[in-house]
Amino acid sequence: MHGLRHQYAQARYEVLTGWKAPAAGGPSSRQLAPSQRIQDYEARLTISRELGHEREQITAVYLGR
Repeated sequence: MHGLRHQYAQARYEVLTGWKAPAAGGPSSRQLAPSQRIQDYEARLTISRELGHEREQITAVYLGR
C-alpha cells in the first residue's frame, strides 16, 4: 500500500511540474532554476496536502530531494 503512495506522489509531481521527481530519475532540487524551485515547492505542498500531511518536508520521503 505504501508503494502506491510513492507512485501517486511521483506521478502527481510530474503532472504538476512537467519533469520527473528526483526519486524517479528527475533533476535534484539543486539542479533546478530559481523559477523551477518555486514550482517544485508549490507542487510538494499540493502533494503533501493530498496525502494528508501538513508539511512539505514529508514529500522528500516520496519524491526525493
